[in-house]
Amino acid sequence: MPKKIRELKAMLLKAGFLYRSGKGSHTVWNHSLLEYSLTLSGKDGSDADPYQERDVRNALRDLKRLQQEDEQ
Repeated sequence: MPKKIRELKAMLLKAGFLYRSGKGSHTVWNHSLLEYSLTLSGKDGSDADPYQERDVRNALRDLKRLQQEDEQ
């Protein structure tokens, strides 16, 4: 069962991402440690597409890796 867009947004907020509104239902997410941004589209109650879940999962993985490198 796919996650809802609101769940993906909550995961990003919890990890420290900041967002700004884009056009329509788009939001652009940034984190100070990452060199790239992530764009999510869709209303909060909509099911996330598989690529959106993958993109969020990859961004969180990259962030965790960078934070672990900073600790060492």
